[in-house]
Amino acid sequence: MLPFVMKRFFPILSAVFLAGALSGIAGAAEPPEGNSRDVLVYKDGDRVRGRLVNKTDQLVVFQSDRFGELRVPADNAVVILAEKAAEAAAPLAAAPVPPAAGTPQKAQEAAAEKAEAAAEKAEAERVFIWEKFSPAVLAARLRAFFGPWHGRLAVSTEVVSDTADRSHLSFEAQLRRKWKSDEVQLKGRYDYSEVNELTSTDMIKADALWRHEFSKKAFALYRPSVEWNRASFRGGLPNDYVLLQQEIGVGITLLSTPARKLRVGVSENLFDVWNTAPVDSHLSKTAESAFIETELRLPGGILMTERGVYYYSFTTRGDGWENRLEFTKKFTETLSTAVRHELRRGSPDGRAQDYTRLKVLFGLDF
Repeated sequence: MLPFVMKRFFPILSAVFLAGALSGIAGAAEPPEGNSRDVLVYKDGDRVRGRLVNKTDQLVVFQSDRFGELRVPADNAVVILAEKAAEAAAPLAAAPVPPAAGTPQKAQEAAAEKAEAAAEKAEAERVFIWEKFSPAVLAARLRAFFGPWHGRLAVSTEVVSDTADRSHLSFEAQLRRKWKSDEVQLKGRYDYSEVNELTSTDMIKADALWRHEFSKKAFALYRPSVEWNRASFRGGLPNDYVLLQQEIGVGITLLSTPARKLRVGVSENLFDVWNTAPVDSHLSKTAESAFIETELRLPGGILMTERGVYYYSFTTRGDGWENRLEFTKKFTETLSTAVRHELRRGSPDGRAQDYTRLKVLFGLDF
């Protein structure tokens, strides 16, 4: 049921997301206008009407007319107070408008009030549509909900018709938080694909990371992940499975600067695989691994991240490896896109499916 619903309604969600992106760009192109309410203006030009509640050097608390209370970092937005807008409009209001020849004064005033009311109504409707789909508003509400956690919501879709009709959609969510010596990441992903209306991919995956820094060089990590594949085939036969992997490792940081990071280490891995097709079974294995992690900030504000792992089992003498390479570009404070390449070969669990994936994602950062 879930794949059917997501397949039918995902184009609508994509259109909404695109409307939000275009509204952010359009908002950046227009200058702020005078208004009787306070205006919260984001760096990318998005605007929200309401009332300023409190402002410090670190945080702006803003009560919006339509979205409730928003909490925004002070360096991400500015507030235009209603008093300043009124002062800017005062010289124009002070200039007298002579009545038209043959027109009574009261009739002219009524016509002016009617025109002003119509203009305010049109402005309110226009602002409501922009703010309703504004990425900045969505990101601000997510920041207020998750507090010190930062994250990203990303979507990816594809529809191709050539020798076969293929469609694919993907949805991702991630959260992360850093302390002085600890870092925690939480990620979730859903992938669904069809070929000629037959399901070829139906996978749910979640993983987490806890990294503890003992010093500027040494660290330890724990990385659990679970993968539920409901459309897997091995040797032409169904191979639906649930894979649980737990990685415990230590490593050293060889390079750590704002623009470059390089880490290497070794880990012990525990694999548990439960097969649900063709017959129920359970397999448990252990394997050792060596990993390398890199982060590099490229020109143009592009962030490159990569993690490669080589597995070797001293028990079975088998090996395998996997690699994940990603390029991320942020267009505004809230909108980003990423290109990701993933590869897995000879997984030590012995039953999980090998794959190669290349994906383009569009994200909302908060």
